Amino acid sequence: MEAVRTKSVAPGPVHVAIIMDGNGRWAKARGLPRVAGHRRGADAVRETVRAAGDLGIGYLTLFGFSSENWKRPAAEVQDLMGLLRVYLRGEIAELHSNGVRFRVVGDRERLAPDTVSLIEEAEALTGNNPGLTLTLALSYGGRQEIVRAAKRLAEQARTGKVDPAAIDEEAFGRHLFTADMPDPDLLIRTSGEMRISNFLLWQCAYAELTFLDVLWPDFSRHHLEQALREFGGRERRWGGIG
Repeated sequence: MEAVRTKSVAPGPVHVAIIMDGNGRWAKARGLPRVAGHRRGADAVRETVRAAGDLGIGYLTLFGFSSENWKRPAAEVQDLMGLLRVYLRGEIAELHSNGVRFRVVGDRERLAPDTVSLIEEAEALTGNNPGLTLTLALSYGGRQEIVRAAKRLAEQARTGKVDPAAIDEEAFGRHLFTADMPDPDLLIRTSGEMRISNFLLWQCAYAELTFLDVLWPDFSRHHLEQALREFGGRERRWGGIG
């Protein structure tokens, strides 16, 4: 009798990345200013971080503010940066007590000096924690990150520090913001939009994509568990035949 072939399903993801989308639409649907959606979105971040730790996720990367978001009205950008400072002042102590390692990736040169100082203090405080690694992508763009890495490698080649013939994917990856992290296994986007919006373009080459029809302020542990169940039922072949 021919043996029954079983489907190879994916184990739980080590690294989950989330595009947190829908704060503005959540607020508009309730007749509230956009900043109200961002405030409620911060509550969803808190719940998601706790759930990720409980569910055994090793790395959680959240798209907090893109390089393109600087084009938004100045008042909204100011509100978002204010909420960021509130988060950094109010949440890091709890993250640290729970063993979470906090870090930020992106172009810090566009952030205010006091914000950069708060980020550096948070990273220093939590840097040796053994639990969940929570990464916030701020002033971040995937294409910009790739260009930055290419420029650094080009300069090293120009000065003779690296042989151009020796540059491979691994060498390139060492110049990305996420050099010391595994690539995402699962990318989640909320709000029903189906695009990755310049987020972790290199790193998500083989990530499973899940698009949820829920606005970010309403995202909960239930939705994260739903995405993990869907991930667990998929077959990951990385170009092979399974």
